[in-house]
Amino acid sequence: MTAIKHALQRDIFTPNDERLLSIVNVCKAGKKKKNCFLCATVTTERPVQVRVVKVKKSDKGDFYKRQMAWELRDLAEVDAKDASKENPEFDLHFEKVYRWVASSTAEKNSFISCIWKLNQRYLRKKVEFVNVSSQLLEELPKAEESVPSGESQSVAGGDEDALDDYQELNAREEQDIEGMMEVCEYAISNAEAFAEKLSRELQVLDGANIQSIMASEKQVNILMQLLDEALSEVDTIEGKLSSYEEMLQSVKEQMDQISQSNRLIQISNTNNGKLLDEIQFLVNYMDLSKGHIRALQDGDLSSPKGIEACINASEALLQCMNVALRPGHEKLMAVKQQQHLFTELRDTFARRLTNHLNNVFVHQGHDQSSTLSQHTADLTLPKHSPLHRDLLRYAKLMEWLKNTQREKYDGLSRTYVDYMTRLYEREIKDFFEVAKIKMAGTTKEGKGNKFATLPRKESALKQETESLHGSSGKLTGSTSSLNKLAVQSSSSRRSQSSSLLDMGNMSASDLDVADRTKFDKIFEQVLSELEPLCLAEQDFISKFFKLQQHPTLAQGEVESDGGVPSRQPPPGEHRHSMSLTEKDMVRLMMNKIFQSIETELNSLIALGDKIDSFHSLYMLVKMSHHVWTAQNVDPTSYLSTTLGNVLVTVKRNFDKCISGQIRQMEEVKISKKSKVGILPFVTGFEEFAELAETIFRNAERRGDLDKAYVKLIRAVFMNVEKVANESQKTPRDVVMMENFHHIFSTQSRLKISCLETERREAKHKYTDHLQSYVINSLGQPLEKLNHFFEGVEARVAQGVREEEVSYQLAFNKQELRKVIKEYPGKEVKKGLDNLYKKVDKHLCEEESLLQVVWHSMQDEFIRQYKHFEGLIGRCYPGSGITMEFTIGDMLEYFSSIAQSH
Repeated sequence: MTAIKHALQRDIFTPNDERLLSIVNVCKAGKKKKNCFLCATVTTERPVQVRVVKVKKSDKGDFYKRQMAWELRDLAEVDAKDASKENPEFDLHFEKVYRWVASSTAEKNSFISCIWKLNQRYLRKKVEFVNVSSQLLEELPKAEESVPSGESQSVAGGDEDALDDYQELNAREEQDIEGMMEVCEYAISNAEAFAEKLSRELQVLDGANIQSIMASEKQVNILMQLLDEALSEVDTIEGKLSSYEEMLQSVKEQMDQISQSNRLIQISNTNNGKLLDEIQFLVNYMDLSKGHIRALQDGDLSSPKGIEACINASEALLQCMNVALRPGHEKLMAVKQQQHLFTELRDTFARRLTNHLNNVFVHQGHDQSSTLSQHTADLTLPKHSPLHRDLLRYAKLMEWLKNTQREKYDGLSRTYVDYMTRLYEREIKDFFEVAKIKMAGTTKEGKGNKFATLPRKESALKQETESLHGSSGKLTGSTSSLNKLAVQSSSSRRSQSSSLLDMGNMSASDLDVADRTKFDKIFEQVLSELEPLCLAEQDFISKFFKLQQHPTLAQGEVESDGGVPSRQPPPGEHRHSMSLTEKDMVRLMMNKIFQSIETELNSLIALGDKIDSFHSLYMLVKMSHHVWTAQNVDPTSYLSTTLGNVLVTVKRNFDKCISGQIRQMEEVKISKKSKVGILPFVTGFEEFAELAETIFRNAERRGDLDKAYVKLIRAVFMNVEKVANESQKTPRDVVMMENFHHIFSTQSRLKISCLETERREAKHKYTDHLQSYVINSLGQPLEKLNHFFEGVEARVAQGVREEEVSYQLAFNKQELRKVIKEYPGKEVKKGLDNLYKKVDKHLCEEESLLQVVWHSMQDEFIRQYKHFEGLIGRCYPGSGITMEFTIGDMLEYFSSIAQSH
């Protein structure tokens, strides 16, 4: 093994400036035994790098080569397999695990021991040794033979001991050594002489140090003498300080006695001050003036000055009652008497205030009812601003009652709601009765003619509205139609209005644009009167009953506006201060007071829908606008909620109206004796669109109309095709052509953006059926000629060459001449004249499509003529066969026929 180490050091590691410290002969575990050597090496240059090198013999076996190397810092673990038994196997954990089998256990132990020493010496990150005996890690590797050929250091164990004692020079030591070596020229060439020189210089320095110490003995003695003198001075000062301390001790005892006397005086003054503060506190905050007491007991609640005095007195009383008493105050007899007095004053004033406000409610109600008839006759609602103005003077007293006597406050709230419910129910009922009379038109407004008394109005409308009362606003009206779907003659056709409920002198012919405009104004007037009424009442309730307070800021003590300490009411007083609860209270009161509004509105809507289902368009736009306006003011208000609920009913009526139009389209019946012409529901859709575009201009609910447009136009398309298929008198193409032309013209004129797709579809259907009608009609004047050339085209399509068609027996030249002779110019003109008359019978006058169709027939006839000539030229070349008439003749025929009719 020594020879191998020598050879490896010489051939492999010396050229790379490395020293070999340990070697082990190994082979891979579990494979064929291909021996190699694992070597532990260090570099000779600084910084030292430690490696584990794998060396293997070459294939020829005459020299060694370096196969692989690992840095020792990359080694994570050394596993010796068994610490108690001899085992040649061991593992090295680098990036992957390498399993080895050593040639002997001694070599393995020596190699592992060397790795451990190198790890302890050079690495900060320590390698983990597993299954390795602790004794093996403590003992040094056995000494081995040193590497020959002039190496200055050995790789044996002794050299490793020298490495243990080695200490690296720092930077300053290196500089000093370099300086000495530069001074001495032979420092490198003759190290022994340089060492002797350094030794001599060291001896000289040691001697100089000893002489310097001996020379300083005199100064040391002087220093010791000075220290003795300083100690004696310290003793003198300590004696003086002790005498001073005895003198101060007597002064301290006298000062303690003075301090004790001052502390007792200060405690007495503090107690007296606190007692005075408590008395002043009770006098300031628990004393109510005689003027306030008189106001609470006998104050005038009907005059402004008396109300103001009562307000001031009630606020002062509330402050006194809500004073946050300090601990112990409640045990004082004077405090108990004052609290009892305050309670009696509170109860007395609460009773007086409650009785007075009840009387005010009744008195104001009687005065208000006297003007009901005058307002309702003009379709206006009475204004309650005087009542609100009078009652708002008591708003602060209501707030006081709310904070002190919740039960009486709730009782007043219920009394007010009950009274106002009856008052508003009567006013609203009369108001809607007048609106229904105006809407139905049973009482005509002439010159100087006004509505009479309320009983007369009720009797006039009793029959019309009997079915609407008590229905909780549910709609019972029947859906009207866009048109009365019955096919009429073109000469007598006129636009039909929607179907109506027969009511007195009302009939379908009476409803025109003016009637609908009148209804729109009446409905707008109703909503415009209801809106300020509800908003004013809700604003009054919020202010009068103080239902807009902010939530309480904190629990326990708070400070009032006047700086008086106060407390929150105990839970038993049920103080409601949360905003959400107050909004709920306002909503409940408004629902009770105006409980008849939603019912009456639904009844009015049902009546308007019965009169004319087109009214649902007006109502949808107006109601949507008022809902939008109310939500902008207050989304949670009673008005916003109620109008929103009614809007649902209006939208349902609107949808029912659209569904009714579609259903009646599907139920249309066609007369078998007259031509169809423009279908009633086609003109009806035109009227509906014109009216809807006028009503919904800049409306919030435009999207609902667009959806209705799509439903209606699809139904129109479907039912036009249905009628066309069922038509017996008028050809299908004519029905489709005329009606889709009318639909296309209507949409192009109105420019409804959501129906752009349907407009293009209508144009496409009109064009297709026009072309189809023209082609089918032109086959009749030249029927035999058409059949002949259709047979020619069929033969060509079957594969017969065009120039060979003339050899077919049924299509030879003689047959062609025979067919052409049957259609001279006079016969052609006669056939076209009959065709014109037939087309005139098919088409209706409203669309004026006769000239359009006739011009299209002329173009199609010319195209067929050119096609026939082309077939003659290709299939009968050189035959000299031509038509009996020319294109010029055809143009003259068409022109003269059109002019003659």
